[in-house]
Amino acid sequence: MFYPEEIIEEVRSRNDIVDVISSYVKLQKKGSTHFGLCPFHNEKTPSFSVSQGKQMYYCFGCGAGGNVLTFIMEYENYSFPEALKVLADRAGIDLPEENNSKEEKKKSDERLVLKEINKLAAQFFYTALRKNNRGLEYLENREIQNDTIVEFGLGYSPKDSRELYRYLKSKGYSDEILLKSGLFSGDEKNGAYCKFWNRIMFPIMDGNNRVIGFGGRVMGSGEPKYLNSPETPIFDKSRNLYGLNFARKARAPYFLLCEGYLDVISLHQNGFPMAVASLGTAFTSGQASLIRRYVQEIYLTYDSDEAGTKAALRALPILKEAGISAKIIRMEPYKDPDELLKKAGREEFEKRIKEARNGFLFSLEVLERDYDLNSPEEKTMFFKEVATRLSKFEEDIERNNYIEAVARSYHVAYEDLKKLVAKTAISLGQAKPVNRPKNLDKGAKKEEGIITAQKLLLTWIAENEGVFRSLKEYLKEENFTTPLYREVARKLYEQYETGEPNPAKLMNFFTDEAEHKEVASLFHTKIRELSTSTEQEKAIRDSLIKVKNASIEKNTKELDPTDMEGLQRLMKDKKELQELQKIKIQIQAE
Repeated sequence: MFYPEEIIEEVRSRNDIVDVISSYVKLQKKGSTHFGLCPFHNEKTPSFSVSQGKQMYYCFGCGAGGNVLTFIMEYENYSFPEALKVLADRAGIDLPEENNSKEEKKKSDERLVLKEINKLAAQFFYTALRKNNRGLEYLENREIQNDTIVEFGLGYSPKDSRELYRYLKSKGYSDEILLKSGLFSGDEKNGAYCKFWNRIMFPIMDGNNRVIGFGGRVMGSGEPKYLNSPETPIFDKSRNLYGLNFARKARAPYFLLCEGYLDVISLHQNGFPMAVASLGTAFTSGQASLIRRYVQEIYLTYDSDEAGTKAALRALPILKEAGISAKIIRMEPYKDPDELLKKAGREEFEKRIKEARNGFLFSLEVLERDYDLNSPEEKTMFFKEVATRLSKFEEDIERNNYIEAVARSYHVAYEDLKKLVAKTAISLGQAKPVNRPKNLDKGAKKEEGIITAQKLLLTWIAENEGVFRSLKEYLKEENFTTPLYREVARKLYEQYETGEPNPAKLMNFFTDEAEHKEVASLFHTKIRELSTSTEQEKAIRDSLIKVKNASIEKNTKELDPTDMEGLQRLMKDKKELQELQKIKIQIQAE
């Protein structure tokens, strides 16, 4: 969704960054800056600064920084439009319609109505549970506390399968929209009836606490034991997780991935709010992508039976593909996390987390069950299969680390196993000849140095007018060889021309999440350790020379020999390069 620059700037300017961030972080004013403990990494000494004057924040510990929109995106894991909507609502600003077409508006309105229906249904089920002793007795037997029932909004769907239908019809909803909600089935003979009759109900919420679907556990011996909402315009079970609304707020460095609703509830009740569960289906890549927005590490707490083991093994490659590291928590001799907590207690579960098994090594332990390692033949077959799996690691350092770990675990020589992996990779066509130029590392370092130099210059130009005035004659926007940085430089120069350099406002132009975060980092490149003006001036000049040199090299390679105007510009750039050692850089005190 594209929003006009004027709207974005109005939203940003009407949300004072100190007011917004202080509702998340306890801030203390020191001089003109506010400080607090950084919400993006663990620390004991405050290094998180918020500037009311600049309307920017920056952490000297982890490097997080940006404007008020960046903060909401980072803290809440929101997209740019979501963050803009939150801040617009906070400031009482109406955003323009996302799409003015009748079809799109109809779909948007329909989604809103479905969310209203689900919310009313959740309230209906919750009230029905309070009137149903059998349902309350079931939850009591599962040791679910009343506070937990309230927090998760647990409910009961009555045996009268038309009771919820009559209730929602009394609220004015049509049969058409009720059938689209996924709560009802219908036929000509019986009319519409609730799919979830006589079940304990588990409202499924998205990350923002909106009810998007339901899970129901049958009371008694009916089938299926668990039933989930079907796919609807607001519910896709492959892209949602039960308990995510709680787990994302826990701000833990990892999630606990479970199989069932009651496992999540039991873990939450015992002080593990970072627990989530897939929704009655095998773990999906969509769920992995959702998890990746919040954490980079997962602890699998699947059931200890064969089905749970197979489910864990299926989930491991999906998590790896999404860039999430996975560990396995042993449940034996207990069936699942719920039973482990009830019989062994929280401390035992914490111990199991600390002793969690690496996912890949766990998969080898399961593989080991298919071979008799006392037999030389079968042991060789086992290691050939291990080598096949090891050869699939693309990164050399990761593959070698795992070869070392496997060699240590199974008491084989590292070099022997490494040779077997290499031979296997060649036979499978996975090994590719690599012709590395001798100066590859040198070239990569040079490129990295040029990028850093561009960042440094943008940081100093943005925050120090004296530096800008000193460099503007020599440093042009086209000297920034990185396209994004060149665009930032162009807009920053335009701001200086109008007399209002404002990085917080400049960031409004970059609504793509990746670009927005990258631009935020440009204005906080670390050079604060340069304490004296002489050191600062040298760093700026060195960066300027590096950037100009890179620009000249690029233009020289791309220059058409018949382009006389381009040749003249190139000669001028080279002449300016010789003068850079002599220019005086004015650094204004902040």
